Amino acid sequence: MASYISVPRDLTKVKSKVVLNLTKRQVICFSIAAAIGVPTFFLLKHFTSVSSASMGMIMIMLPMFFFGMYEKNGEPLEVILFHFIQANIIRPKKRIYETRNYYELLHRQAVAEEEIEKILRKYRKKETKR
Repeated sequence: MASYISVPRDLTKVKSKVVLNLTKRQVICFSIAAAIGVPTFFLLKHFTSVSSASMGMIMIMLPMFFFGMYEKNGEPLEVILFHFIQANIIRPKKRIYETRNYYELLHRQAVAEEEIEKILRKYRKKETKR
């Protein structure tokens, strides 16, 4: 009986594993989560029960796990959050569409030329009277 190994078609999506089948990014995020979560557990254990201290530790560590694991369309969580903040908070939601009415510009130019012509006529009349 032959055994088959699945090979991904797009080799750019394959990421190198560093330790325990985790990528370097995941190892860094998990170690940061552990560095924050374990002391929090021991601090909370003195004030509350063990189960509530473990829930507090989980709630504090959970964002770092998301930063390490979540990826959509090849982009990590912080890039997705950056794009979300740019689109919804920093940039305006309503983009004003402005058009130039060329007929209005032509009309203004014609009115301006008529006014100039009136002024020139008055000036020429004054010159001919002298």
